[in-house]
Amino acid sequence: QVQLTESGGGLVQAGGSLRLSCAASGSISSSNFMGWNRQTPGKQRELVASISSGAVTTYADSVKGRFTISRDNAKRTAYLQMNSLKPEDTAVYYCFMSTMTGNYWGQGTQVTVSS
Repeated sequence: QVQLTESGGGLVQAGGSLRLSCAASGSISSSNFMGWNRQTPGKQRELVASISSGAVTTYADSVKGRFTISRDNAKRTAYLQMNSLKPEDTAVYYCFMSTMTGNYWGQGTQVTVSS
């Protein structure tokens, strides 16, 4: 079983920055993807960014050039650095890990960007 613990959300003004962390524990296969989805009320959950165990990254078009995902495999932790935040980035951000044995989710963290 895999557990994901998120941290780093909060309230920030437009143009500001936040960094999310997602720490994994438990039985983790060496080959996996980690990343974040986000969800706002009334909308479907959307992929924000992901990173493979080999550090290949993908980003939603809406965050390219502003967000950077990284990971520290030794610490089993992924990071999402969010810069130049916009009010439309306001959402609950959910960390995930996809492995050959299943998909796992963090508890979610609220990010609120005020205008």
